This record gives sequence, C-alpha cells and structure tokens, in this order.
Amino acid sequence: MQLGQYPEPVHTVAHLSDTHLLAGGKLQYGVVDPEHGLLLALERIARMQPAPEAIVVTGDLADIAEPSAYARLKELVDPVAASLGAQVVWVMGNHDERSAYSQALFGEASDAPQDAVYDVNGLRIVSLDSTVPGYHHGELSTEQLAWLADVLADPAPHGTLLALHHPPLPLPMSPAEAVIELEAQHRLEEVLRGSDVRSVLAGHLHYSTHSTIAGIPVSVAAASCYTLDPAAPSALLHAVDGATSINMTHLYEDRVVHTVVPLGESPRLYSVRSELAEQLLALSVEERRELLSRKDSPLDITGDL
Repeated sequence: MQLGQYPEPVHTVAHLSDTHLLAGGKLQYGVVDPEHGLLLALERIARMQPAPEAIVVTGDLADIAEPSAYARLKELVDPVAASLGAQVVWVMGNHDERSAYSQALFGEASDAPQDAVYDVNGLRIVSLDSTVPGYHHGELSTEQLAWLADVLADPAPHGTLLALHHPPLPLPMSPAEAVIELEAQHRLEEVLRGSDVRSVLAGHLHYSTHSTIAGIPVSVAAASCYTLDPAAPSALLHAVDGATSINMTHLYEDRVVHTVVPLGESPRLYSVRSELAEQLLALSVEERRELLSRKDSPLDITGDL
C-alpha cells in the first residue's frame, strides 16, 4: 500500500533478541516470565503488514542453555514463522552453549562456531557466532573472519544482513558492559568495508541502540524478557521488568529502516480504523492531504476516524 512517496519495502525482517527462555516455567530473578515476553513478541510479529520474510533472533535464546528450553523456543516460534511463510534465523548468544544449541535447533551437536548463511528471496542473512565458550564477552576468530570475507566476496542479489549477538558499537549509555563487548571490532570493520552488507543486527545489551560500522547501520534490539534502564540513577547496571521491545527491519532499494516495536500494552488515546486504508487508496493525493493533513480535519479535531 503506497500512500506516500515511497513504495512498499523490498524485504521485511522481524528482529528480536535475548529471549532467555527457561525450562519448566521458571522465572528470572523470581519475577520475569521470559516465555510471556516471547509470546508478546510473536503476537506482534504475526500481525505485521507486510508480513516478515524472516524472523531473526540475535542470541541468548535460552537463559542457561537447557535442551528443553530450546525445544520450547522452537515449539513457539516455528508455527508462527510457518504461518507467515518466514524463515527463522537463529544466532548464538553468550548464554547459549554451542552443543545444546546445535543439537536442539539443527539436530546435530557441535562445539564448532555456529555460523550459517540463509537466502531469503535474494536477501542474504549471515548468522555469525560471536560467543566465547565459558565467557560473556564476544570475539571473532581469524578463521571466522576469513570465512565471512569469503561469503561476502560474491554479492547477493539484494545484499546482506549480518546478524550476531555482540553489537559492534560504542556503549556510552552502559560503559560497564564494555567488559563483555565484542573484542577487536576493527577486524570485523575491515571485512565489512566495501561489502554488500546493508545492515548489522545485534542484541546482548537489553536495550535498543543504533550506530554504524564501516558506514553500515547497526541496529540493536532490546530483550523480550527484561531490559536495562540506561538512565538509571546511581547504578552501573539497572535491570527492570519492563520496556521490552522488538525491532522491525524494512529494506528498500536504496535504504534500510529500523523501527522499535514496544511489547507492553499502553492506554489507548485514539485510533484510526484499518479499513480507512482502502478508502484512502481510492482518493487522490490532494484529497488524502485534505482529510489527514488539514488542521481542521475531523481526524485532527476528534482524534478518531
């Protein structure tokens, strides 16, 4: 549906992160139900228009790498993806363990880095394992960077999205997290410079933030379970049960748009009926402007249409 100057996006991708599922309905910190947050995320993804072609989950899938937590994750995510015709792109996080992750999600246990390439209707999505066994910080080995360079040597028809857990960006709002950041980010930057990578998707921080690497946009999705308050008083890190969200990524011919989608329900102030979209399409540009842009239009006066 084109009502403005831009056409529909070429590709739509749902980006969620840090689901931190626990087996048996256990709660995080005795308070947070991570499954509830995931269900809210999936409910919002299911009603997105245009529907996403891929659901990318950038790590910390299971809180303590329990096999049954991974199984539950697939049980919840796979049917939603199937109903949308979307591919699921899993990414390793520091709370995940390679052997349990690979066995549960791909049917074969492996302790090797969990790097993978997906083709989504001409859009290439690379899942890059930035984890370090036994630690929470991130690293990319020389072998992984060489593999990534080889993958990127041939451009994909519609470019590439790179998905990894540890975001390659500064952390001015949570400097304590620099202890567990992605090490030697300049090495990744060297590989990405001049490539067809259109955006980098990441998680790990439990709040949403954005930057660039080698001129490429970096988008970090906040967790679906709990978040960090980056403006909390007198605390290096301050976790809260709220402000959860996911991101939507829309790729156009010449640009990428990242949008933060809150998961919590908020009080309704006004609503424009979805049926109005078809009516607007039947109007001219000038008629739409008179209806929706004029300050004395019924919508602007009443807040409801």
